Amino acid sequence: MTVLKPATRAKLATISTATVATALFKRGFRTQFVQDVHPLSPDQPVLVGEAFTLRYMPAREDLNQLSVFRDRSHPQRKAVEDCPPGAVLVMDSRKDARAASAGAILVTRLMKRGVAGVVTDGGFRDSAEIGKTGFPAYHHRPSAPTNLTLHQAIDINVPIGCGDAPVFPGDVILGDSDGVIVIPAHIADEVTEEAFEMTAFEDFVTEEVRKGRGIFGLYPATDDKTLADFAAWRKAAKR
Repeated sequence: MTVLKPATRAKLATISTATVATALFKRGFRTQFVQDVHPLSPDQPVLVGEAFTLRYMPAREDLNQLSVFRDRSHPQRKAVEDCPPGAVLVMDSRKDARAASAGAILVTRLMKRGVAGVVTDGGFRDSAEIGKTGFPAYHHRPSAPTNLTLHQAIDINVPIGCGDAPVFPGDVILGDSDGVIVIPAHIADEVTEEAFEMTAFEDFVTEEVRKGRGIFGLYPATDDKTLADFAAWRKAAKR
């Protein structure tokens, strides 16, 4: 797994998924936003970390009884214990929230181990309880039935699809109030730097629009005066 630089991690925590999506679009990446997942709590912190993945497949009933949890190598339990501190557990639940990907006990274990957060394109049971922990968690919708009902945990730390987004182990995950986006690991630093610069400009533009300024020539910055005004704003704001 790649190791996210502390400076990159810190900058990403100040950047929106929308801005990162634009930076990725400029590089030809169109499907990196995880579809139909939502934060469990509107107050949860921004999520930043490297992806550690778990893949579910459709359950086969004779192989997916409660007795499977006696095996310490069971992929779901092993993923919870093996996901590195600072990483994000990302689960491919086949966009199926009819059975839970995990519940409050497993998510609490992740939190206590120092994992950065958890994402599934399925659902969580005990979702209200998870939402109260302050731990960054994203899912499609609440789901009470155990994962064993429909999902069979099959692989750990392999390439997966989560909400139609491709996720490779070590890719960088960013989650905010809008949702979750996946940054390919090999361009994470450069995308972060560009998005960080874009954020400064967008903050300047927001201030100007709130003052009543029109968007022509301002956003995008097609007028030389806009660039001059931005430079002056940035110097004054120490941005």
